[in-house]
Amino acid sequence: MELVTTTTIVVQRLDSGLIVMKERGRYSGGLRSIRGEFSREILMSVQMVLLPVFVLVGLAFALLLGMASARTRAVAGRQVSLKDIALRQPNWPERVTQIGNCFSNQFELPVLFYILIALALPLRKADLVIVLLSWVFVVTRFVHAGIFVTSNDMKQRSLVWFAGVLVLFAMWLYFALKMLLLS
Repeated sequence: MELVTTTTIVVQRLDSGLIVMKERGRYSGGLRSIRGEFSREILMSVQMVLLPVFVLVGLAFALLLGMASARTRAVAGRQVSLKDIALRQPNWPERVTQIGNCFSNQFELPVLFYILIALALPLRKADLVIVLLSWVFVVTRFVHAGIFVTSNDMKQRSLVWFAGVLVLFAMWLYFALKMLLLS
């Protein structure tokens, strides 16, 4: 099934102006009249909802490959011996640790994002707002990772991380309100 969820916006004309409210229904294309009201639905496909997830997973795999490559070079270049890291001791060179920590970071905050999408998708609550915020969150994760594996400027990295936290919090708040109040 391609369609996941719909968002209907009903605009009702009153003498005092316009009222915008939500209503359930199917999309018929464009605006449609419902007893003097006009309705527009924005349909989200599974692909639209999952694309930001796939991009974020791609970032994790890219960091995994970068970490594996850096670790292989460190062992081959005799910067570290296998006995020094066999039990996960923190004996990797700084650059290798930096990439490894960035990779590990992809399993902290993004887990809350993955859970949200995993819930919103089958519950048909993944609408345009969720998709747009998903992309903003993914962009913050890419910027965060970029700073992490390059300059590792803690001030910049922390600000971008916090921006991602705020976006994710807004997504969860929106989802919770949609589930509890607006359903």
